[in-house]
Amino acid sequence: MNTHLGRLEKVSLRNVWTGEQTDFSPWLAQEDNLALLADTIGLELELESTEKNVGPFRADIVCTDTATDTWVLIENQLERTDHNHLGQLMTYAAGLNAVSIVWIAERFTEEHRAALDWLNEITDNSVNFFGLEIELWRIADSPIAPKFNVISKPNDWTKTVAAARKESSGDITPVKQMQLEFWQGFIEELENHNSIIRVRKPRPQHWMNFSIGRSEFRMSADMNTREKRIGAQVTTLGPDAKPHFHLLQEDKEAIEAEFGHALVWREASKYGIIAIRNRELDPNDRMNWPAQHRWMRETLERLHEVFSPRIKLLDAGDYIDQEDEDSLT
Repeated sequence: MNTHLGRLEKVSLRNVWTGEQTDFSPWLAQEDNLALLADTIGLELELESTEKNVGPFRADIVCTDTATDTWVLIENQLERTDHNHLGQLMTYAAGLNAVSIVWIAERFTEEHRAALDWLNEITDNSVNFFGLEIELWRIADSPIAPKFNVISKPNDWTKTVAAARKESSGDITPVKQMQLEFWQGFIEELENHNSIIRVRKPRPQHWMNFSIGRSEFRMSADMNTREKRIGAQVTTLGPDAKPHFHLLQEDKEAIEAEFGHALVWREASKYGIIAIRNRELDPNDRMNWPAQHRWMRETLERLHEVFSPRIKLLDAGDYIDQEDEDSLT
């Protein structure tokens, strides 16, 4: 069989984007392109602003990591990395108190890659530095396709262990060690099944948070050794937590029918929780962890499938507080 294969041709960045601020940053800020970047570095990114003022300077792109509601700073350039951009990156990160810093360039020098590696080594688990090179490729007359290559990223394992030791004052307690191993196993479950749930860093705690596609909303899984149960939930957060929770609750019947199980709906003063608990699976039983991890994965995937489209369409302005309405009549 004579199969004709096309040949990849590399395209110069300047043939597509003539300027960083005028062309490249606006392109990267588009939803589909930001999603490509997010997939590459393993974060859930939601655009906050472009060319954001930081004192007398302007940061290229600022996003929110919707899984943790923390700032992500993105600085880009269409040529080789230089000291000026490294200095700007640190200035902007400090001014914005960003916890994830992403530096994108056409090519990284060995010195700047080493600088990011060093920063990842000396900072704790709350700060992350990413270095990415961007390339453009095409086959014959096909549309030009972008490709991100990760040059530097956080050392998750080293940072996880360091954070665990710091949290437990020098030694990981048996309970913390168990929690860390439980979530490490769960991450393997997600990776082995190519789950839509984005992998997070395992930490020695009884819960793990995940993005559901919008800031001020969060999914989480938890394991409770005292109550001998595991669970998963969606949480509404921020100043609009109450209206968002009630707007979802107005659709409770349809949501539970689509999810296939009754859910626990609970409102607190500053957040709302929509949860499911499984008291038939005990996290103290290590031999049963594979079944527990499978239940968590399937439940989180189902929560994401049911809630994510609804959450993206919510508008807090649509909520009418019945108590306020009654007080006016």
